[in-house]
Amino acid sequence: MKTNLITREGYEKLQQELNDLWREERPEVTKKVTWAASLGDRSENADYQYNKKRLREIDRRVRYLRKRLEIVIIVDYSPQQDGKVFFGAWVEIENEQGEVKTFRIVGPDEIYGRNDYTSIDSPMARALLKKEVDDEFEVVTPLGKKLWFINSIKY
Repeated sequence: MKTNLITREGYEKLQQELNDLWREERPEVTKKVTWAASLGDRSENADYQYNKKRLREIDRRVRYLRKRLEIVIIVDYSPQQDGKVFFGAWVEIENEQGEVKTFRIVGPDEIYGRNDYTSIDSPMARALLKKEVDDEFEVVTPLGKKLWFINSIKY
């Protein structure tokens, strides 16, 4: 089950995607479907079949986004978070081998296409919550337990 938390930037990005799909892409694809359908035999019309499929994909995504945007909770930064890891934090961590990773803890809807974001639902993020700089923590991975140290926290 997904956590319903989202950053303000993530919410605005999903809202923009919904607006683009509904107001720009869907009307354009609908025109193409109408044009392709007017040409006659739809069973052999690649334009019709492709655009009809794309229209279904758009409608499915629009339904998902509308439902999701109704239930997500926007989490804004609070000065009380300073010094500890909470939702929305940029965290730099390092392991005993000197491997350094930097990422932001965000909602599950925000991680796609970003290598520098991790979901609040991930084992790494769960292990980091409420920790401070110089704390060490363990994360259970498929390869076993790994020990990490927190180098910095920024909001």
